[in-house]
Amino acid sequence: MFSLLKYHVRSVFIRWRSTLATILGIALVVAVFVMVQALAVGLEKSSGNTGDARNLLITRKGALAESTSLITRAQLNIIRYLPGIARDTEGQPIVSADLLIVINLPRRNGEGAANALVRGVSPQGIQLRPQVSLVAGRWFVPGKREVVVSRRLAARFDRLGIGDTVRTSGQDFLVVGHFDGQRSAFDSEIWVAADEARGVFDREDYSSVLLRPESAAASAELVRLLEAERRLKVKAVSEVAYYSEQTKSALPIRILGNFLAIVMSVGAVFAAMNTLYASVGARTREIGTLRVLGFRRRSILGGFLFEGAVLAGIGGVIGCLLALPLHGYSTGTIGFETFAESVFDFQITPALALQGLVFSVCLGLVGSFFPALRASRLPVIASLKSV
Repeated sequence: MFSLLKYHVRSVFIRWRSTLATILGIALVVAVFVMVQALAVGLEKSSGNTGDARNLLITRKGALAESTSLITRAQLNIIRYLPGIARDTEGQPIVSADLLIVINLPRRNGEGAANALVRGVSPQGIQLRPQVSLVAGRWFVPGKREVVVSRRLAARFDRLGIGDTVRTSGQDFLVVGHFDGQRSAFDSEIWVAADEARGVFDREDYSSVLLRPESAAASAELVRLLEAERRLKVKAVSEVAYYSEQTKSALPIRILGNFLAIVMSVGAVFAAMNTLYASVGARTREIGTLRVLGFRRRSILGGFLFEGAVLAGIGGVIGCLLALPLHGYSTGTIGFETFAESVFDFQITPALALQGLVFSVCLGLVGSFFPALRASRLPVIASLKSV
């Protein structure tokens, strides 16, 4: 069996032109597959990296996201004074009533405009989100028409630099700072004082409430109280769990990636088949000689399948390497929860690279099966007589 594998390895180098064509074809398919799937992984990691495990996020019961939720001021007054909520040094409950607004802004590259997400946060909102840090300028002062912008969002939209003025809803807002959300969903937001946003955008109520329980036991009791209180009609979940579930934007990209992979893999399979059929035709006498030497049909079948799998595996490695430079590249897409720009990075993880390799080997096995079957069934005498 070792000598048969040695024969196939030598054959790969002797017929290097057809070998190279097969490898490159599969490499391109795998590269596209990995790159598109890296988009979905980046979106999922952005959401999964958001929030503080100590916090509870409260939305209206039945709402699928903050953007479709509504918390009234009367509900807020009930929530903020429930027992078990942590308090700051001044004895105030650590609670932030937030408001989400979508505005339209021009892109920095001049290619039209897109939606951006504005989050109105209460004074406690910044304290509740320790993963968000100010990297330039200062935090906004409530009542002065000031905003702080994610630096990654500022790189994608025009007039979001410090000192620039953002005009929306007939009002001008001064950009006074940039923050870093550590590659979380907050990197796609503009922050402003919540009550100021309610006045400017003519909103009576809030979108959600974020709070910090005193302890894990207090958190469980608060969830029970909130969902049992009939006046509220709200649901409370861990902030981390909420954002982990907000991965709907990644689903269409995964579907697109799988569709492109299927379409391109069909072409790659046929290309591999053609190459290997030609290889079998060119090696008819060699196959006959192998049969005379005592190799069984299943051994010849396995040998050609091995050859196809190895070539495809090499193509898979090259495809992953071609896609690798995109790892960490920042891009954006429309979030299906908010219909606003979501900023995230291409994420080529070890698991995704492994998927690409498995995908390539499967392509090689499928593409080489029928040529291998033909090779194993060639009559010995006819094979030896071929020129």
